[in-house]
Amino acid sequence: MTDIQQLQTWRRTLHKIPETGLNTPKTAAYLKKQLEGMDLELTDIPEAGSSFTAFMDNGKEFSIAFRTDIDGLPVLEQTENGFVSEHQGFMHACGHDGHMTVWLGALKELDAIRDELDCNVLFIAQAGEESPGGAKPITESGVFEKYNVKQVYGLHLMPKSEPGKIYVRPLEMMARCAEVYITITGHSVHAARYKEGNDALQAGAELLCGMYALEQTLPDNIFRLLRFGILQGGTACNVVCDKCVLHGTLRSYQDEVFDDLANGIGDLCRQMEEKYGVSVDLNIGLGYPAVINDKELTEAVMKQIDGLTLLEKPQLISEDFSFYQKKAPGIFFFLGTDTDQELHASRFDFKESILTSGISLYKQLALNASRLESR
Repeated sequence: MTDIQQLQTWRRTLHKIPETGLNTPKTAAYLKKQLEGMDLELTDIPEAGSSFTAFMDNGKEFSIAFRTDIDGLPVLEQTENGFVSEHQGFMHACGHDGHMTVWLGALKELDAIRDELDCNVLFIAQAGEESPGGAKPITESGVFEKYNVKQVYGLHLMPKSEPGKIYVRPLEMMARCAEVYITITGHSVHAARYKEGNDALQAGAELLCGMYALEQTLPDNIFRLLRFGILQGGTACNVVCDKCVLHGTLRSYQDEVFDDLANGIGDLCRQMEEKYGVSVDLNIGLGYPAVINDKELTEAVMKQIDGLTLLEKPQLISEDFSFYQKKAPGIFFFLGTDTDQELHASRFDFKESILTSGISLYKQLALNASRLESR
């Protein structure tokens, strides 16, 4: 098992140098530095910014892949530990420093037992998970075909759960997520003559209630979310509002559910145009696909790997790991932390001791690769 001091060194060094988006050169350089002297094939993937792969060729017929995300967030850190971010206004507030440490630890341990493995291993270091999404260009680069990847795995730290425990479930794991932007344009007049105007704020309020009612028409066993965090409009208390904006999020696991809700939002927008004489501009992004764990592979892993905990419900957060699962059967896991701070919070932190569970998981997956492949 990798020494805890080594894990602390990796994690804390990476924590100090958070970078965002696809441009993460310092982070990628540090990871590559830790791999010097090892028999690995390193390949940059410029289509995905600073992303790269490290291929462990053991002369076997197929490969499995382990992916880590390497980007941080534009968050001003407010933790009180001794290794705060040196990049003002940026932070590893989503635990990617922990993911990278698990990745490095697993790589080092698997390198030491290459003779025991019956598979090759592709280690993926991916930039831009938070935004704009680095997984898709990596899968489009042909690396899965080049290395004959038959299984792909990833994990994410999970706050408010038992420290060091690994959680997983078959099928729905994380949601397809898209941002919803609506702009309503009306006609402004004095409130005393409101019938002569077109009230964008009234249309926006009714639209908001209508969209919430639409989401509630689906049964409880269909996991989904339609929620708005911004409703803004108006310039004065006695003037009819001529512009109202709503910003929200649409999340689901099945594309047909997503499409039905998106179409329903469009219908409601058109109804508001007809009823209030306003114009409504609707923009729903495509978002990342849902993370759907391969059912057969997950069931096989739960039989072969000890200590896994079944996650009862999927999470309505999103991850671009879903693009890898379109290329090969894949599983995404959660690793419990010792913190009550939510992901993306300015005080998010964790103890490095939990990371040993993730390293052990990856090691067991590699040692059992053939049994899992022949499920």
